[in-house]
Amino acid sequence: MEALLLDILALLKQGEAIDAAKLAALVRARNENVADVSKHLAKKRLFPFYLRVKTEDPARWRSWGIDSDLEKRLLAVIQMKPRRTASGVATITVITKPWPCGSDCLYCPNDVRMPKSYLSDEPACQRAERNFFDPYLQVSSRLRALREMGHPTDKIELIVLGGTWCDYPEGYRIWFARELFRALNDPLERAAGEAERIRERYRSWEIPSDAKALARNAETEQGRVRARETTYNQAVSRLYGEHAGWRRAALEQTATFAELEAQHELNEHADRRVVGLVIETRPESITADRLAHIRRLGCTKVQIGVQSLDEAILRENNRAGDATAVARAFALARAFGFKIHAHMMANLCGATPESDLADYRRLVGEPAFRPDEVKLYPCALVDGTALVERFAEGTWSPYGQDELIELLARCVLATPPYTRISRMIRDISARDIMAGNKKTNLRQLVEAAVARSEKPVDEIRYRELSTADAVPETLELSVFPYETAHADERFLQWTMRSDGAEKIAGFLRLSLPHADFVREHASELPVSIGDAMIREVHVYGRAARLHDTGTGAQHLGLGRRLVEEACAIARSAGYRRMNVISAVGTRGYYRNLGFSDCGLYQRRDL
Repeated sequence: MEALLLDILALLKQGEAIDAAKLAALVRARNENVADVSKHLAKKRLFPFYLRVKTEDPARWRSWGIDSDLEKRLLAVIQMKPRRTASGVATITVITKPWPCGSDCLYCPNDVRMPKSYLSDEPACQRAERNFFDPYLQVSSRLRALREMGHPTDKIELIVLGGTWCDYPEGYRIWFARELFRALNDPLERAAGEAERIRERYRSWEIPSDAKALARNAETEQGRVRARETTYNQAVSRLYGEHAGWRRAALEQTATFAELEAQHELNEHADRRVVGLVIETRPESITADRLAHIRRLGCTKVQIGVQSLDEAILRENNRAGDATAVARAFALARAFGFKIHAHMMANLCGATPESDLADYRRLVGEPAFRPDEVKLYPCALVDGTALVERFAEGTWSPYGQDELIELLARCVLATPPYTRISRMIRDISARDIMAGNKKTNLRQLVEAAVARSEKPVDEIRYRELSTADAVPETLELSVFPYETAHADERFLQWTMRSDGAEKIAGFLRLSLPHADFVREHASELPVSIGDAMIREVHVYGRAARLHDTGTGAQHLGLGRRLVEEACAIARSAGYRRMNVISAVGTRGYYRNLGFSDCGLYQRRDL
C-alpha cells in the first residue's frame, strides 16, 4: 500500500493531475504481477492506510515529505465518494425500529423486518438491522465508514427515517435523540468500547442481527402479510411486541428531556457537532404541540409525506389526508422555523403524467405550499402491497422510461430557485421491484433530458457548487422574494459563474410571518408579532473542518454576511427581533453573531 501511495505522491510533487482513470491505472500497475487476488491493492484502502500511518507512525509519515498543500491534493485523489460531503456537511441516516403504522397506503411496502414503507434490502436499512436499530450503534458504524472514506465528520446532519415519527412512544423518541447525540459526543476511544457493550446487551436479550436469521424469523409472518391473511401492524406487533428480548429492550429505550439536554450541551463543544436533525412524518400528524416537541429534540427540518395534492388520487391510493391538511402542516412548520422537505410520488394509481405535472406545479407554485426541498420519485410495484392486485387487473401500470424521464425533466424545469430536489429514486433493490423504474441513474437521465431542452434551470441541486471552490471576486449576492399563504419569504443566495453556468455557493431562508397569522395562532406558536425567522443558512463546497482555515466557500464568511443582510431586510420591513432555528452544534456560531439563547430558538434584537 505504501508503494502505491508513494507513486501518487511522486506524480503530485511533479505537478501532475490525477483523475479517477489515472488512479485506476496506478492501482492496476501495482496489481499486475500479483497472482494472489486477496493481496491486490484497492483505492478504498488508501485513505485508511494513510490516516493510520499519520496517526500511529508519525516518523514514517514525515519521511514522505508531505506539506499542507500536498496533503490537500493527495486527499482529493484518495477520498472516496467526495460528493457525500459536497453540500458542506456529512450526512448520517438512521432508521427507527419496526413499529405499527397509522396508515395503510396502497403502494406502501410491508416488510415486517422494517418500519412501514422501508425494505430490508435498502442500504440504510441493512445497516440499521445489523445494529439492532440502535441509534448509538448506527451512528458509530456510519462515522467509522465516513472516516475510512476520507470525509470530515465534525459537522453532521442526522436524518431519522422510519415512517411517522409521532407514532412512536414519547419516551422512545427522546431516547433515540439522546443516543444520537451521545454517539457523536463520546470520544472515539470510548465509543468503540461503548458500542461493543451495547451490542452485547442486545445479544444477551437474544435479539438477532444476522440478516439470514432475521429473514427466517420473519418468514411466516411475511408470508401471511403477502397473502393478505394479516396486516403489517398485526405482524409487527407479534414479532416485536411478543418477543421477550424486544420487550426488555423497550423498557430501556426511554429517556427524559433533562438527559437529552445534557447531551445537547456537550455537543455544542464536541468534535462532532450536529448541524441539522431531520425527522419524517405525515401532514395530518403535524400539530403545534408536536412541532414544539421535535424542536425541543433539536430538530431543524421535517420531511412531510405529501405524495399528492389531488384528493381523488389520495383516496384511490388509500392515503389519509388532503390538500387542506398539507397547507395547515406547511403553515405551522414554517411559522416554527422548520425547513420543509416534501415527498411527492409520481405514477400513483389513478395518476397520469399530465396530472402529475399539474400536481407538482401546484406544490411548488401555490402560496399554500412552496416547500424548501422535494423528494420526487416514481411509484414502484413491490410484492406484498395492495398495488399488486391493481397491477394484475390492469388498473395500474408503470410509466414507460421515456415518459417518466420527460415528466421528471419538466418538473425540474418548473422548480423555482428556492427549492431543491434532493432525490428522484428510493434505494430499493431492482430485485424487489416487480414493475416500474429500476434505473439507479435515473437522475442522470433526467438531467441529460433537461440539458437537451436548452432551457434554464433554477432548481438548487442543479446549481450547487458541489466539490468546487468558490472564487470570491466573482460571487454576487441576490435576494429572491416569494409569497406563502402566511409569510413573506426571502431567499438570499451567493452565486457565481462557472463554465458558463450559474453556481450557488450559499443561501439563507428568511421568513417574515404575517402578523394576522401569528395573532390568530398566538396560543400555539413559540414566536410573537414582530419576530422574523431565519429558517436555514447553508454554505456549499467541500465540508470544512471545525476551526480550519482555507480558501473554500465555507471559509469566506459567506454565512455571516447572509445573516447580516437578512437582519437588515427584516429591520427595514419593520420587524423588531430575529429568531434563528439553530441546530445544537451551531449555537456557538450564532452567539458569535450576536444571538442569545431564547427558548426554542436563538434571538437577536434588530
